[in-house]
Amino acid sequence: MDRSLDSPHQLINPDTLARPSGFSHAVVAQPGRTVYLAGQVGQASDGRIAGRTMSEQFSQAAANVVGALDAAGAHVQDLVSMQIFVTSIDEYRQASREIGEAYRNHFGRHYPAMALLEVSGLFDPAAKVEIMCVAVMA
Repeated sequence: MDRSLDSPHQLINPDTLARPSGFSHAVVAQPGRTVYLAGQVGQASDGRIAGRTMSEQFSQAAANVVGALDAAGAHVQDLVSMQIFVTSIDEYRQASREIGEAYRNHFGRHYPAMALLEVSGLFDPAAKVEIMCVAVMA
């Protein structure tokens, strides 16, 4: 899914801010129903963490986000906000190429407003990444 996605929402990246790479500085959501997604880790359907690396877990967590969106009747282009929690910023940076590829495989080139945060741990001690999102179905 390495393509741009048309979004009903206005993605804003003013020239007065640094050029974003892989995110938008602001999103003006169009009127619609809001979907709040719980944090998704790299859990397979059996509840076990799928993958040992940051990029493997990111890919599974992203697939889980897409699955939750689908179940709610929403689509990737409806995402307006994404927060990515990782247990190691250094490991995330080292895997950034693979993570970027996994991101595009699941979300295309739709980049909502995002934040990347390092946390000391996640509920499942084996989890390295958790993705939490908000979508607005226009």
